[in-house]
Amino acid sequence: MSERHEFKTEARQLLDLMIHSVYSNRDIFLRELVSNSSDAIDKRRFESVKQPDLLPAGLEPAIRIDVDSAARTLSVSDDGIGMSREEVGDLIGTIAKSGTQEFLKKVRESKDAAAPGELIGQFGVGFYSSFMVADSVTLLTRRAGETAATRWESAGDGYYTLDEAERDTPGTTVTLHLKPADQEDGMKDYADDSVVRHIVRQYSDFVAYPIQMEIEETEEVEGKETKVRRTETLNSMKAIWLREKSEVTEEEYNEFYRHVSHDWTEPMLRVQARIEGTLEYRLLLYVPAKAPWDLFMRHPETHRGVRLYVKRIFIMDDCDELLPEYLRFIRGVVDSEDLPLNISREILQQNRQVQRMSRGIVGKVLAGFKDLAAKDADKYKTFWAEFGRVLKEGLFQDTDNREDLLSLLRVVTTASAGESVSLSDYIGRMKPGQDQIYFLCGESRARLERSPHLEAFRGKGYEVLLLDDPVDEVWTSAVFECQGHKLQSAARGLVDLPDDEEHKEAETERKEQEKAHASLLGKLGEHLSGAVKEVRFSSRLTESPACLVTDANDVSPQLEKMLRAMGQEMPESKRILELNPAHPLLDALQRVYDADPEASALGDYAKLLHGQALLAEGGQLPDPAEFARLVADLMVKAAG
Repeated sequence: MSERHEFKTEARQLLDLMIHSVYSNRDIFLRELVSNSSDAIDKRRFESVKQPDLLPAGLEPAIRIDVDSAARTLSVSDDGIGMSREEVGDLIGTIAKSGTQEFLKKVRESKDAAAPGELIGQFGVGFYSSFMVADSVTLLTRRAGETAATRWESAGDGYYTLDEAERDTPGTTVTLHLKPADQEDGMKDYADDSVVRHIVRQYSDFVAYPIQMEIEETEEVEGKETKVRRTETLNSMKAIWLREKSEVTEEEYNEFYRHVSHDWTEPMLRVQARIEGTLEYRLLLYVPAKAPWDLFMRHPETHRGVRLYVKRIFIMDDCDELLPEYLRFIRGVVDSEDLPLNISREILQQNRQVQRMSRGIVGKVLAGFKDLAAKDADKYKTFWAEFGRVLKEGLFQDTDNREDLLSLLRVVTTASAGESVSLSDYIGRMKPGQDQIYFLCGESRARLERSPHLEAFRGKGYEVLLLDDPVDEVWTSAVFECQGHKLQSAARGLVDLPDDEEHKEAETERKEQEKAHASLLGKLGEHLSGAVKEVRFSSRLTESPACLVTDANDVSPQLEKMLRAMGQEMPESKRILELNPAHPLLDALQRVYDADPEASALGDYAKLLHGQALLAEGGQLPDPAEFARLVADLMVKAAG
């Protein structure tokens, strides 16, 4: 039964973009179709491990390209897993449904004419690239294990049709009804055998399955020239990770990356190794030039991680068991000589060899990062800007590699003028007698730089790490030291700067003042009993009247907020209000208290101090309306 459907809004916009925009490289459409066919064959082979009847004995899967110059059609066929009618409607009618909107946004923001073509692979919308060169597209598919086939057709006008069809064998055929060649517009003749042959060899030479095409040639038979057609395999099918590095060019490495990642840009870093011994495996891994769009919300249909092969036979795509979550941006291939061919995800999770492989792979990857940092500081700075936020997750997830990850960490400090520096750089600049690494977490660097918590540190010339990523709150609560130096929050507990005569005198004076004003501090604490744990004098304030600090063993408000957002129930912890004993406001408060210890104004002043301290650190007032009223009343009194 024929059904006519309308593309969803995002898909219609994307079709329009493909049809009416001009890209610097339209050849990408064939690369994407071939890659989709390769993935489909991989999936059929993988599913056949548990269901052998899905892949009949003797069948050698292949990808076939058929070109009809007279009819101006180009078809790409495969022996892959195929799709059911429901899958066609879901995957083709709304392909990349989670990424399409972001893709369109990136295209609109980009000023680079080549950028849309580069983004095609990144967002998994390769099928739509067919409309760059075709007036209409027909897809015929039959899922392995089923007898019914489905035909999908669209002219790129915002609609598509679904029909029942017949196909002798499982797999998929995509037929493009090509637009006319136009040299002035840069449109090649994709109905020309030689053009197709060149594109396949340039972009898909490393596909693991034969890409076959019938080639028409002229031969002399009995003295007469006769046109004959023969099947030619266009790609080498060489597993690039098995070849010696000296035999592979940089362009071949980059093209293989494009194949496994579907990312059109060149990778930032390549990590290649051959591990021999009791456990033998090879790895060829890449770091993308840009963080993938789904770095923090992985989408199963478009995410491409590390592929696992066993003895050159594909086992699975996106093998999470080989790399920890904080390295989820890595792309590439791992090929083992020792794992069983029928391995499943359940076995992977329990297999000791996989765990040993994972440790070795992580070690090689981190060594690659350290080598990049040592040899090319500017490139590493770019790497950290793209992936540092994710890499920090390893500081609390991977205790075995924590020291290596700490050496890779880059942070902005109060003395780095906005540049990211390593912890080794920070430690090398520590003042004599300093044995702690001071840090401050917050929601933005601008707020951190203005934080009252830093006043004493600045005054005495102590450098402080400024950590403004949400993940910083988590890893600093799990990492307690680096290179023998303890990490200390500038907003937690009492400030204990290295002893000197000036510090000792200041601390003695603070304690004396705290005794002298103990009654006032106690009364302010009573008025704020529902909001703070204690009111005390501060050794960290030199200019501001007040600030809020977290007790040494309590959870910070930022971490508390994150945990609640993740669905964890957290008891609300109270913080400590610290007052500046040298601020003129203290004497004014003391005079009010001395005149009448029960004066209602003391309660108002206490709430104003608490609200001011919250605002100074970028926090939210518990009752903004009351705070505004108190400020207005204070202004009226001050105005006489």
